[in-house]
Amino acid sequence: MLRFLADADFDHRILRGLQVREPSLEISTVPQVGGKGRDDPSNLEAAASEARVLLTHDKRLIRFVRERVKSGKSMPGVFIVHQQAPIGRVIEDLLDLALFSLDGEWEGRVVFVPLR
Repeated sequence: MLRFLADADFDHRILRGLQVREPSLEISTVPQVGGKGRDDPSNLEAAASEARVLLTHDKRLIRFVRERVKSGKSMPGVFIVHQQAPIGRVIEDLLDLALFSLDGEWEGRVVFVPLR
């Protein structure tokens, strides 16, 4: 099962919905791992150091993902969630990704959620 790290601005309603639907899902937030206002490269580093897929709403993060991957650093994946998407749909898609992904499947990749 995937483990997630949500950036500081991630919608907490989504995080609560994920935990209600799948209590065994491991979700940390950037503030929980020691950073409130971390910058994007630091968030990517924190996610990589804990082997967690980063959850964010920030599309601008893509440029830092490219730099990180190009430099050969680990990057377990980033799921960019559209802020205007229906929360229920986002929760369903993130659960599917968490429960049915293979280890390492999202390494170096960015996925936009909702999926459909």
